[in-house]
Amino acid sequence: MAILMQIDRLTKSVGDRMLFSDVTVGISEGDKIGLIAKNGTGKTTLLRCITGIESADSGTVVKRDGLTIGFLEQAPHFDDGATITTEAARIADEAIEKGTHSDDAQELAGQFIRLVDQLGENRRDFPLEKMSGGQRKRVALAAVLASNPQVIILDEPTNHLDIPTVEWLESYLRRTRSALLMVTHDRYFLDRVTNQIIEIDGTQLYTYNGNFDYYLRRRAERIEAMTADLARSRNTLRREQEWMNRQPQARAGKAKFRIDAFHELKSHTRSIDLREKNVELNVKSTYIGSKIFEAKGVTKRFGEKLILDDFTYTFSRYEKVGIIGPNGAGKSTFIKLLQGIIAPDSGEWNLGETVRFGYYCQEGLSLDQNKTVADAVTELAEDIVINGGQHFSPMQFLQKFLFSPADQRKKISTLSGGERSRLHLATVLMQSPNFLILDEPTNDLDIITLGILEEYLSEFKGCAIIVSHDRFFLDTTVDHLFVMEGNGTVLDFPGTYTEYAQMRDSRRKQESADNTESKTNSFTATRQSNRPPKLSFKERKELEQLTTDIDALSIEKKTLEAVFNGTQSDERDISALAARYKEITEILDEKELRWLELSEKE
Repeated sequence: MAILMQIDRLTKSVGDRMLFSDVTVGISEGDKIGLIAKNGTGKTTLLRCITGIESADSGTVVKRDGLTIGFLEQAPHFDDGATITTEAARIADEAIEKGTHSDDAQELAGQFIRLVDQLGENRRDFPLEKMSGGQRKRVALAAVLASNPQVIILDEPTNHLDIPTVEWLESYLRRTRSALLMVTHDRYFLDRVTNQIIEIDGTQLYTYNGNFDYYLRRRAERIEAMTADLARSRNTLRREQEWMNRQPQARAGKAKFRIDAFHELKSHTRSIDLREKNVELNVKSTYIGSKIFEAKGVTKRFGEKLILDDFTYTFSRYEKVGIIGPNGAGKSTFIKLLQGIIAPDSGEWNLGETVRFGYYCQEGLSLDQNKTVADAVTELAEDIVINGGQHFSPMQFLQKFLFSPADQRKKISTLSGGERSRLHLATVLMQSPNFLILDEPTNDLDIITLGILEEYLSEFKGCAIIVSHDRFFLDTTVDHLFVMEGNGTVLDFPGTYTEYAQMRDSRRKQESADNTESKTNSFTATRQSNRPPKLSFKERKELEQLTTDIDALSIEKKTLEAVFNGTQSDERDISALAARYKEITEILDEKELRWLELSEKE
């Protein structure tokens, strides 16, 4: 595959803090690359350097002549007063300025509008600054995809998007021929879209030629090898240290090579950092009684919009429930009602006396931005008591959340979005709550922290309500789902998100089949009642050709399905195969419908 872009030895620091060093990556046609690194290592800055928005300290980015790049920033910005309509006009004007014919520029603007519609935004003249983060992200995403760039660069594309939109984007990116480089923590998204994972760990870059599942297996092997290497190095270092202590006279001459080797080994041992790989979040909850809470006839509406309609439910001890639904369905309102932050229009919540909430909210931290991480946490508690008696200083406790001593000296205002989310999580769990309410906890948290949080929740001896669009996170943490379907309706689904999606898709297919059967029966009855004429010679030849075409297309479709299932190989690009599969499916539908129409006349 032809190389589209070459990033060579890119390095960037802020003050005395190194973000990344000597990053070298090639992006070729057909690449779908996921970039993984812990929060605070400069993933967003790296993407901005690659696109030319920021400049690196050293290194080069070489792009193929005429290369088109679409970049979705983590927090998209629009001009004051901008609307979807004005954005469409801006896209057309910019295209004309670059030499695009006016008709093609208008088609580009039209494609933007069509994508906005597909993403569920139809308020053409509503100010973008008044939209939610997820709504603005949809508009920005449509603008990036509309021009069909050769390279798509996405910074946390799934943040603030609801699950239907994430699934739409997942499907789109699988089909597109554009190369892709993205930063995301959504593991199902990574697994289903990418064919290459790049991990930045410390100052080292590791490339894995496979999807996220392949990356996890290979990364585990690498960490195991690092652990063994560290153990061997420490054993050797201990022996060499004993030799150094016994041989003060051997500091010159022929023993110098061994002294140099000792210092080199010491440096190597220090460079192997496994702290993040071995972190365990063993913060336990306080005791929770048998009575948790009851909702009795809770109703809430905002104007004409009904959020909850006569909602009644008894929450059980140790229950963990996920809340899903489209943006605007009232998920955040639900958990604010539960905590008494918002009052219901009617009905009541009855809470147990032992319930102790820990609330992780979308709004995030409310700490003094000018204080350091350590000082801000110390103000909340100088002595943190967890697990029924273990005492930790704020600095000790923060290290459990991957804040090194150097990180703890940072001012809160300088933290990345992911670091702020991790600190927010620490301030919630340091209170040892027994009822966790997590509103979109996966936004901005890196994959390492998400894994730690999932482990914690699996052992958590309390209750939890989790609002999330992260399908993997829901599958691994909750017992059942509240599906907010709109108009005040809440479906209690007894299973994981994947099981719910399978049920939903099966129901849709059945409804589609029922509709098709109904239309076919109606069509057949009408044709029979009208006593259609026999096939003409031309129609008979068409029917014969349709039969041949349908057989050939069906064979090709099954061959592609075998490739997708891994039982057959094909050297063509997977995105081209996926596009051909979609094309075949559409052609088959048309030919089979025509075949049915003609066969009725026989």
